[in-house]
Amino acid sequence: MPSEPSANQASPESNQTDAELILALSNGQTVALGVLYDRHARLVYGIALNTLGNAQEAEDLTQDIFLTLAKGTTYDPKRGSLRTFLAILTRSRARDRLRSRNSARQTLDRWKLGGQAESAPNVPLERAFQHEQSQEVRNALAQLSDDQQQILKMAYYDGLSQSEIAKQLEIPLGTVKGRARTGLLKLRKALTSLN
Repeated sequence: MPSEPSANQASPESNQTDAELILALSNGQTVALGVLYDRHARLVYGIALNTLGNAQEAEDLTQDIFLTLAKGTTYDPKRGSLRTFLAILTRSRARDRLRSRNSARQTLDRWKLGGQAESAPNVPLERAFQHEQSQEVRNALAQLSDDQQQILKMAYYDGLSQSEIAKQLEIPLGTVKGRARTGLLKLRKALTSLN
């Protein structure tokens, strides 16, 4: 959960406006990022948590939003407050994550390993088609590294967040994200080339 600034930690930067702090940050004054974080992290975290419904993912997104600020941003003080900019950016990124999660889950659900669709009729031709699809998925998954397979199975069959996977496997979150993305791209490429 984002921390609250304490009253006795007042610094000259804490008296600056958000626009001044953004300018200072773009000039390499990293202290400005801490002040901006203290001011706006609760807002960003709250929106992320409300949209994503998962505390770990909300924390990850909050960190990503402030890293975006640190790397430079398209924020223009003439167009509105930083608070509004952060709220819109957070909602947008959270929705992107939900869409990505749902899209990947739907793709994997359509191509379940060895499973038959529950709604499929018991027609021999349909069974043969499903078996062929299952075999295609097994072949596509076999092209992934063991690490990629493990992370995708934990994410989409066990329903774990990337943060939970990182904790469980005792590896950095960035490694989990990289392996999941690479695995999904390879899987998509392998499956779409079959159609």
